[in-house]
Amino acid sequence: MPHSDFLAELQWRGMVNQTTPGLEAHLQAGPRAGYIGFDPTAPSLHIGNLATLQLLLHFARAGHRPLALVGGATGMIGDPSGKAAERTLQTAEAVAENVRGIAGQLAHIYQNAQAMLGEAGWAPVQMVNNADWFGPMSVIDFLRDVGKTLTVSYMSAKDSVKSRLETGLSFTEFSYQLLQGFDFVHLHRAYGVTLQMGGADQWGNMTSGTEMLRRLDQAEGQVLTTPLVTKADGSKFGKSEGGNVWLDPARTSPYRFYQFWLNVGDDEVEGHLKRFTFLTQPLIAEAMAAHGQAPHLRGAQKLLAQQVTQLVHGAEALAAAQQATDLLFSGGTWAAWQTLPEATLLDVMDGVPHYALTQPGDDLLDCLSAGTDNKLFTSKGEARRFIQNGGLALNLQKVIGQEQLAGMDRLCGKYILGQKGKKNFFLLELPTV
Repeated sequence: MPHSDFLAELQWRGMVNQTTPGLEAHLQAGPRAGYIGFDPTAPSLHIGNLATLQLLLHFARAGHRPLALVGGATGMIGDPSGKAAERTLQTAEAVAENVRGIAGQLAHIYQNAQAMLGEAGWAPVQMVNNADWFGPMSVIDFLRDVGKTLTVSYMSAKDSVKSRLETGLSFTEFSYQLLQGFDFVHLHRAYGVTLQMGGADQWGNMTSGTEMLRRLDQAEGQVLTTPLVTKADGSKFGKSEGGNVWLDPARTSPYRFYQFWLNVGDDEVEGHLKRFTFLTQPLIAEAMAAHGQAPHLRGAQKLLAQQVTQLVHGAEALAAAQQATDLLFSGGTWAAWQTLPEATLLDVMDGVPHYALTQPGDDLLDCLSAGTDNKLFTSKGEARRFIQNGGLALNLQKVIGQEQLAGMDRLCGKYILGQKGKKNFFLLELPTV
């Protein structure tokens, strides 16, 4: 899309929270360089970060020049915005490791987006780390060249500061907005950056950057924020918060990631399609119209899950997540079950009963009805009646009589898939052979 259409694209998608005056004219005057900052307080980004990263992806699509800043310096302090108490400081080694992980994720998602859209002509995303310019700076240089730029009264008026004055705010966290503000100045000088983008909670820190840029370089900077993504309880997603959906497949597997989007409520799905995918306005309208006719089919949620999982994890991981979902909820052949890697199998089977046998020849009825509360059957008699009525299956085959487990096929070399009725799955784990 033309660079002048960037803001209009964000607006119909509901991705604009606040902007500085003159942003639209600034963007229409020609391609611009803009950036988003990501603090490495964890080794992975989460879906709240994905919402801000989408700003950068749309920015690149519109022919602008994107930069992604990973805060190796600011991550050593931590942003007080939205925090009720002081952060626990991380070691330099932990921050450096987090920087590497996040930079890799950003590059991977940027490449996935271009591949999905078949648009290889985007300007390459420039990765920068503010430790590169703050690291060599002495304390005296920082206080003289950066600290003197903004007054205490100006900084204290920011919401991120005011909200913490009663509970306590250290000078370390108070100085955070100076660091983030000078990021804008440095990137303006080094790369010609004129726009900073981010989440709505960053407005105060980001406008400190435009003020610092005005005072130090007599230059005008622009700011654009996007609404925060919140959890069901209204709290925001954050790297140091619980209940996160991570972009790192080791923290939230592609299957679980896919399931998260598949389970989005009907009242949220249209907004998420606009915000987290690149689908056009007519395609989203068409999907929502079809969803309105048959909401029980969850067509809009399936489209959302497909688009976002492919963006974050790629086409191959999406296919595996879809296959695992289909096996669990739509049935499938034994051959298809056998293709699942162990990690995916255990993801799919998370929360279902899991019984371990010490010997391949252990009695199946003893294993499933040993008199404990979490057993599948209350007694051997109940188990036998289930078998007689065709209600128990192993490896998708109905159990007719007492089974000899030793000769059965196993998933991943050690699991037998069980079903009590049609929908109640369980796993038997046997000693590996």
